[in-house]
Amino acid sequence: MELEKFVGHVIDNRYRVVKVLGKGGMAIVFEAMDLVMKRVVALKVLKDDVAKDPQSVKRFVNESKAISMLSHPNIVSIYDISIKGDLKYIVMERVEGITLKNYITRKGPLGTKEALVYTQQILKALEHAHSKGIIHRDIKPHNIMLLKNGVIKVTDFGIAKLPNAETVTVADKAIGTVYYISPEQASGKAIDPRSDIYSLGIVMYEMLTGDLPFRAESPVTVALKQINEQPVKPREKSSKIPVGVEQIILTAMEKSPDKRFQSALIMRKHIEQLLANPSYVFSNKKMAAIPAPTGVKAVISKITGKSSKPKAKRQSGSMLPVIAGISVAFIIILAVSLVAMLVNLFKDDPTKYQEITVPDFINSTYSEQMKTDLEEQGYTVTIKTKNDPSLPPNTIVKQDPVKGSKRIIVKGKQTCNLILTVTVGNQMMELPDCALKDYRNVQIQLEEMGLRCSVKFIENELIQEGFVVRTEPAIGTLVAKNDTITIYVSEGPDTTEVEVPNLVGKTFEEAEQLLNDLKLNVGEVEAKESDKPKNEILEQSVKEGTKIPSGSDVNLVLSKGITKPKTVKLKNYKNVYVDNAREELEALGLRYTIEAIFDNNIPEGNIVKTDPDPDTEVIPGTDDTEGTMITLYVSKGAEPADTEPPETDPPETDPPETDPPQTEPPETDPPQTEPSETDSQTEPSESGSQTEPSDTQEPANT
Repeated sequence: MELEKFVGHVIDNRYRVVKVLGKGGMAIVFEAMDLVMKRVVALKVLKDDVAKDPQSVKRFVNESKAISMLSHPNIVSIYDISIKGDLKYIVMERVEGITLKNYITRKGPLGTKEALVYTQQILKALEHAHSKGIIHRDIKPHNIMLLKNGVIKVTDFGIAKLPNAETVTVADKAIGTVYYISPEQASGKAIDPRSDIYSLGIVMYEMLTGDLPFRAESPVTVALKQINEQPVKPREKSSKIPVGVEQIILTAMEKSPDKRFQSALIMRKHIEQLLANPSYVFSNKKMAAIPAPTGVKAVISKITGKSSKPKAKRQSGSMLPVIAGISVAFIIILAVSLVAMLVNLFKDDPTKYQEITVPDFINSTYSEQMKTDLEEQGYTVTIKTKNDPSLPPNTIVKQDPVKGSKRIIVKGKQTCNLILTVTVGNQMMELPDCALKDYRNVQIQLEEMGLRCSVKFIENELIQEGFVVRTEPAIGTLVAKNDTITIYVSEGPDTTEVEVPNLVGKTFEEAEQLLNDLKLNVGEVEAKESDKPKNEILEQSVKEGTKIPSGSDVNLVLSKGITKPKTVKLKNYKNVYVDNAREELEALGLRYTIEAIFDNNIPEGNIVKTDPDPDTEVIPGTDDTEGTMITLYVSKGAEPADTEPPETDPPETDPPETDPPQTEPPETDPPQTEPSETDSQTEPSESGSQTEPSDTQEPANT
C-alpha cells in the first residue's frame, strides 16, 4: 500500500492523517491530528521500499533516539516514536515556517542583527544537544526552520552522533553535506562538538554574504578545500559586515578544532556581546578562550572601601598594607561564597545530592565494564595510555583525582571527572589515520604492523575512487597483532543517470521537490523581474529530458515578479510634537532621522520642517526595499543671545584708547541625529512546510 493512501486513515487508533507535507528519499511527512491530545502534529513515516534496508532503518532509529533525548524551545519537539513492526514513524511538533536556506535564497544577505539573533538561537540548541552528548554533524540552513515570529528550530538529527552509540555509516551520508562539513569530517577523523561550531560558522558566512565560502565543480574538490584552504574573508564580499562579526565567523571556521570556540556557550557569549554593541572589535586574538571573570575588583573595592583604579606610584613606602588589604578582601569573598554555597546546598532537598569518595584504582585492571560501572556511579571516565612493557596491559598506573578525594554532585545532572592512565604493553598499538589514502598502500602499512586486513567497497560521493573512507575500528583505537582491520574503500559516487523533468512554470517548492525525488540538487538560484508570478521558475540550466548523474546540480532562475512600490503622501508635521510624528511614521512603515535646529518661532521638541516637503509621495520600507528616508528638523528652542567680553582698563601711561567692540560668535551645538532603526530582526512572511530531505538536502522538520 502506498503511503500517500494513508490520508484520511487513522494510524494506531490515534493519529488521523490529514495531508502530505513532503516526500523524501527515506520517508514521507504527513500532517496529522492527534486524537488523544487534540493537537496538530507532523507524522514522519518510513517508506515501505526503504524499511527493508538496515542502514536506512538504522538512520531512522538514530534520529528517533537523538530527538527523544532532547527538549528545547529551539529544537523541534518529539511527541511519540514507533519503530515496531512494519510501520515505523516519528510524531513531531508541527512547525509552520520555511527553511533558513529558502529564506536566504529569497531575501539575499541578511542584516547583521538578524543573522546574530538567528545564530544565538542555533547556539542555544547546540548547547542543549552537546550537554546530552549528541553531536548534530549536519548543521546547515536546510536543517534550520525559521518560524513567522522569528523563532529558530533546529531539525534533522538523522545522522547525529549519540553518546556511546555506533555511528551511522559514511555511505549513509553520516559526514554531512559537503559544503558545510568540518575539516575533520571531510578527512574522516574523529569529531566532537566543535565540528558543529565549524558548520555554524559557514551558516553565518552564508547568512551575511549570501554565498558559500567554498565552491567547486565536484564535491570531492569542495571537501579538499574544507581541509586545506582558507575562505575569502566575509568583509571582502560585503563591507557592511562589522569587524567583530567577521572575527566570530573566522574563529568558528578555524581548521584546527583547538583554535575554534571550545563550546557553543563560549561562542554565544561573544554573539551576545556583539548584539549589545555591533561595532565591538575583539582585541584578544585567542577568542575561543573563556574570558576571565569580571567584577572581582569591584567586589574587593566594595568590601575594603578602596577604589579599584590603579593609583600613582609612590616614591617610597611599604606594600605590606596593600597586600594585607587585598588578602583580607579575598578571604572575606571566599567566606561569603562558601556560606552562600552551603545555604543553597542545604535549603534544597538533600537527597538529590551525592557525595563521591574516589577509591584507589592504582594497579587495578581496566576494562570497558569497569568504565560502564563507574559511569553508573556518577563518574565521567577519560582514559590515557602509557607504554610500559614491565606491566601487564590495561594496568592502571595513575589516577586523577587521587584516592580519598571527595566530590559532591547533583544526581542525574553532574558527574565527577576521573582520568585513568592505563598501560598498553609492548604488544598493543594505536591504529593510524588511514583516511584519504590509496587503500593498497594502507593495506601494506597495516600488514607490516602485524595486522590483518579486510577490504570493503562502498559508494561515496566525496572521496576519490580507490581511497580509504574509514577503518573499523576507528583511528586511535588500541589494537593487537593479528587483529583484523576492515578498510572501507570508496568506489566513487552513485553514477545512476536520471532524466531531468520540466521545471519551467512550476513554483520553487514544486521544482525543489521534483529534483529531490530524483536525487538531484537545486544548484544556484537567481531571481529576475518578470511578468510571471513571484517564485515561478523561468529557466533551468539543464534542458528537460536530458539524462544526468544523480546528485548533480540544476541551476534555476526564479521570477521576482513586477512590484510597483506603494507610496503614501507625506503629512505636514510642522509644529507637531516629534514623538507624535514618529509614531505616525513608524505605523506607516516610513524611516526617519532627526536633526535638532534653533528656531525662534517653534517651541522646543516640535517639528520645524521635513525633508522632503509635505505632500511629497514617499515609499514605505518593505522586505525588499528600505524605502524613503525622511528627515525631521526638530526645534531646540530660541537661539541664545550674543554676549560681549568684559572691558579692561587702559594703561595709565598711555592715552586712553578705545578698542572696537568685540563679539564672540554664539556657540551652537552640532545637530544631533537619532539613529535610524534599519538593522532590526526581519520576520519572514513566507510560510513553508516540513519536508523530509533527499540524499543531498535534509528536511525542514525532522
